[in-house]
Amino acid sequence: MLENCILLSLFAKENLARMSKEQLNRYDRLINEPSNDWDIYYWATEAKPTPSEFDTDVMAMLREFAKNRNREQRLRQPDLEYLFEPPR
Repeated sequence: MLENCILLSLFAKENLARMSKEQLNRYDRLINEPSNDWDIYYWATEAKPTPSEFDTDVMAMLREFAKNRNREQRLRQPDLEYLFEPPR
């Protein structure tokens, strides 16, 4: 779904390069195990409680990112060139 594509791709761009191997594994599990994409969106936006098996530090980071406290314009997925840039 488009909402998750935008949310998760922008989150990945901002966070993946500085996440530990364990966090990357938890992120991978989060984006691949739930059978319903809407669940991830509802958990990230706190519309529904996150089940304990996915309520990790990575989910906390995603929930904080979803709040968009800096009011960034997030209308589309990032270009993939960031994958080839050195980590910040």
